[in-house]
Amino acid sequence: MPFARLATATTPTAHIGLGLAAVGRPGYINLHRDRDLPGDRGVEALRERTHELLDAAYAQGVRYVDAARSYGRSEEFLADWLKVHPEADDVVVGSKWGYTYTADWKVEAEAHEVKDHGLATFLRQRAETGALLGDRLDLYQIHSVTVDSPALTDRELHARLAGLAAEGVTVGLSTSGPRQADAIRAALAVTVDGEPLFRTVQATFNALETSAGAALAEAHDAGLTVIVKEGMANGRLAGTEAPAPIREIAADAGVGADAVALAFVLRQPWAGVVLSGAATVDQLAGNLHAAVVDLDEEQRFRLGALVEDPEAYWRCRAALPWG
Repeated sequence: MPFARLATATTPTAHIGLGLAAVGRPGYINLHRDRDLPGDRGVEALRERTHELLDAAYAQGVRYVDAARSYGRSEEFLADWLKVHPEADDVVVGSKWGYTYTADWKVEAEAHEVKDHGLATFLRQRAETGALLGDRLDLYQIHSVTVDSPALTDRELHARLAGLAAEGVTVGLSTSGPRQADAIRAALAVTVDGEPLFRTVQATFNALETSAGAALAEAHDAGLTVIVKEGMANGRLAGTEAPAPIREIAADAGVGADAVALAFVLRQPWAGVVLSGAATVDQLAGNLHAAVVDLDEEQRFRLGALVEDPEAYWRCRAALPWG
């Protein structure tokens, strides 16, 4: 398991990963992208921004990077960086398949990505990922599994994924939607030849959306590495957008609201890696302060009171504009 390297790491920031969703393509749903990204969002401009983030992340102890086929050119940008940084052989590299990027490098598009968890898509995207990342790929995840996804029941797909695991690539999944807990529990039951198929699970968990918490604890207890995405709720828990309790706790601690939001997640006993979705080096630095933020019982109670109904949370997320 590549994540065993992170489990034994002594640097606190090793348990914060860098997700490339916000910089691998010109359009995404995070708030305030107009001020986070350069006016020129061409391929080379975002390649440079991605490499700046990877440089800063590695220098500050981050050792997990998360890409996806649907994150525009994120795998390409990461592969380029790895080639010129052979010393970064301790970085754990994860990517995802199951969505195809369709926006043609445009911010405004009829469809930014198309979901398909079928075997044909896996075979095509596995080849595409392999052509870019080669043997640097440590983890391949099914992207945004929901409880009705055919990926949970397709035995031929499971056999192919088990074959990938036999080659040394860890197999995982990410989840989304208000029934993440059901999808996680269904995934825990998937076996091939009597052995569990999935060894990692990536899920949305933050102060507004905690419904997957119990299932993630079960996954952790079953031996899976838990990766948390969207710890800042696509920007709703950062900066001036953050609710008053988060901003007040941040002011008392001398850090940004983003650090408090991520600290809330990092302090979950089952959290293995918590992703930063930073789009700037300054944002990344602020996110990494989460590793040294202590939350007392009263502060955790105040943050726990922010939770929203899962259906309402996911309706809000679905309404966020691509920008």
